[in-house]
Amino acid sequence: MTAAVPTEHVEQVALVGWFDLQYPALRGRLAAVPNGGDRHPAVAGKLKAEGVRKGYPDLQLLMPRGGYHGLIIELKRVKGGRVEPEQADWLEWLAGQGYMAVVCKGADQARETIKRYLGEMA
Repeated sequence: MTAAVPTEHVEQVALVGWFDLQYPALRGRLAAVPNGGDRHPAVAGKLKAEGVRKGYPDLQLLMPRGGYHGLIIELKRVKGGRVEPEQADWLEWLAGQGYMAVVCKGADQARETIKRYLGEMA
């Protein structure tokens, strides 16, 4: 019997929890952008009017390091997740603006990316 592949939600919850414990001085600074998910059409309309944009990456750490303005992560499942064209467009644009904008397959890969980005400051 094969273990189920964790959802993006499960991976992201694990990643944010790890970050807040690993980097207590930065607790809460790895922020999510809730662009995805199923919503009632009225709520989706309100959020779109407020600036929610299709494809915007999942997580941001707006802290300069290594010549970058901040770290932007599009988190995907370890298996089965794919980058949509709108997501690729955002990542390319953000990279052009001076951010480290990456796709991470699962929380483990995102953890390693964060550690490298922060230079193991903890």
